[in-house]
Amino acid sequence: MIVLNLSCSNSHSFEGWFASLEEFQRQAEVHQITCPHCNNAIITKLPSGSHVRRAAPEKTPDLAGSETSQAKILTALEDLLRDSENVASRFPEEARKIHYAEAPPRRIHGTASIDEVHALLDEDIAVVPLPNLLRKDIH
Repeated sequence: MIVLNLSCSNSHSFEGWFASLEEFQRQAEVHQITCPHCNNAIITKLPSGSHVRRAAPEKTPDLAGSETSQAKILTALEDLLRDSENVASRFPEEARKIHYAEAPPRRIHGTASIDEVHALLDEDIAVVPLPNLLRKDIH
């Protein structure tokens, strides 16, 4: 099983699970994948590390505990944001300055379009998209 980060032509991001990368490509070519936000069938794979599940879990996950795990993950992500500088829409510019040693290294967060994220990744600048629910003003 492979998990991919996807986007529709309306720039909605979502996750898709497939048997293989070839299966994703086959389904995308015949428009069998649709955006859960707008039903758009023009889908592209976003650059990211894929997740491959190689074996079944040894035991069934505790669904009651999943809410606790989600809360812990959200808290950890909020802590990361709180411990970084919000550069808002200047994110691509600031990330480049840090990468090319034109600014001191530091943790930053902000906003960037999908095209800007692709450009940063093409320059080997590591960025991590965060879910919309975390994009609030955290100081």
